[in-house]
Amino acid sequence: MIVLKNPVGNELQSALARPVKKLKSIKKIVKPILKNVKEKGDRALIKYNLEYDHVQLDQLIVSSEEIEAANNLVPEDLKKAITIASENIRKFHEAQKTEDLEIETTPGVVCRRKSVAIEKVGLYIPGGTAPLFSTVLMLAIPAKIAGCQEIVLCTPPNKSGKIHPAILFCAQLVGIDTVIKIGGAQAIAAMAYGTESVPKVYKIFGPGNQYVTAAKQIVAEKGTAIDLPAGPSEVAVLADETAIPEFIAMDMLSQAEHGSDSQAVLVSTSKSVMEMTLKSIEKQVINLPRRKMAEAALENSVAILVDDKKIAIDIINAYAPEHLILSVKNAEKAADKIINAGSVFLGNYSPESVGDYASGTNHTLPTNNAALAYSGVSIDSFVKKITYQKLSKSGLKKLGPIVITMAEAEGLMAHKLAVSVRLDYLKKTDGA
Repeated sequence: MIVLKNPVGNELQSALARPVKKLKSIKKIVKPILKNVKEKGDRALIKYNLEYDHVQLDQLIVSSEEIEAANNLVPEDLKKAITIASENIRKFHEAQKTEDLEIETTPGVVCRRKSVAIEKVGLYIPGGTAPLFSTVLMLAIPAKIAGCQEIVLCTPPNKSGKIHPAILFCAQLVGIDTVIKIGGAQAIAAMAYGTESVPKVYKIFGPGNQYVTAAKQIVAEKGTAIDLPAGPSEVAVLADETAIPEFIAMDMLSQAEHGSDSQAVLVSTSKSVMEMTLKSIEKQVINLPRRKMAEAALENSVAILVDDKKIAIDIINAYAPEHLILSVKNAEKAADKIINAGSVFLGNYSPESVGDYASGTNHTLPTNNAALAYSGVSIDSFVKKITYQKLSKSGLKKLGPIVITMAEAEGLMAHKLAVSVRLDYLKKTDGA
């Protein structure tokens, strides 16, 4: 781990750089995959399952029998935990629903805004070294609440051609019927273009590795909407003298174990807390089953010692972390000064893990500096906002001259005439 004291300028920028490959080189690999899937459909998907996941499959769709069998393979304590987590996620996302808006802006001019669910959405659930069944809950629950009519879930199979039973249990729990055994960039292509087995969708959701992220960005350029740039996971921790080093160490390791391209950042105003945290990380990492992955991620990670909290907060806001833990005195007050972060965890007893699983907030969040402009997934991600306006005769008489003046100034005569022809008609028919 890189350790710095009061870094500035290029030194700070270099230390906080995300450990991501150049997107240009990744897109060169991804583009032929997308093209192949678009042209060859299921044949390409079957080929990529064999090439990347080392499994020969003739049937890509998960059968109802497989889903039923998965229920018997999930331990009861895990089923109970998933059910409680799903209830919390549902409560938080149900509360995000808003009433339709209606307002009379000018007498006789009524404007409305209505939320309408995106009809068809695709959910990508990472498998690989860590099958993220929790992501099924995070994406499918708000999609269902929003009212999406068709929900397609893609996730990579294991070498036996099976999907992790907890993923299938979660899918059944939240009411998803269409589950496809395909992962990677090829899954994104399948949902964007449609194949014999995979329905074409209008918007794709879900985190993934850099190849999945690149695929999402490419299909977005061609007209399929995506949720946000969600790539390798990251966490930042702001710590003062009140922080507990062992807690911080495990929070940083919980991100490091996601993958070798993950990143953990500690910004502290306390030298002793930072030193004890680093020692704790060294002690704890050797006990992790995913030790090698975590150690690789720690090479990309950084601990920064600064003189005061204002500087620390400035660094955090510039970094714009996916997850931010505020292990400081008066965490709520510090949170008021945070303007760039995906999700914030307040105080020593709010580990980032609770947001990943069960607090109720969504764990699909912007990474790689995207929190400067993006929000995490919410109900709003699954709806469109359609606006309406209705003018009465008197409303058009009041507002029409305003529009005519503005249209003339912009030189758009048809715009002007679309109003004036109606006003002339009203003069003739109403005598006014």
